[in-house]
Amino acid sequence: MKEIQAYIQPFMLSKVTRALQQIAGFPGMSVIEIQGFGRGKVKVPGDKVIREFVPKMRLEAVVKDELVEEVVRTIEKAAHTGNPGDGVIFVLPVEQAVRIRTAERDREAIRSIRNEKKDNN
Repeated sequence: MKEIQAYIQPFMLSKVTRALQQIAGFPGMSVIEIQGFGRGKVKVPGDKVIREFVPKMRLEAVVKDELVEEVVRTIEKAAHTGNPGDGVIFVLPVEQAVRIRTAERDREAIRSIRNEKKDNN
């Protein structure tokens, strides 16, 4: 299992969300409004250079290893404008997952709700 963290421009959130929802077995994600700065510098009147915080959206999803590349490619494609500030994607290892409601562990804890409904029918 891996955690995918993607920092994207706020106006791209709907497009990225719709694209991720098309992936079979995508378990879902969390979204957090954040502010930060990267390598870019903002020039202000008087030629002073400062770093300002800019708004971003942080997407977090824990996915099975076999979905990682598809999820990363999907975010990369959907969030791309070609302009500075498009964002960045990180992939991190996840050692354990526990679904609180059912006590399911690891891969079972992160299965898609869509798959869960199919399994119960």
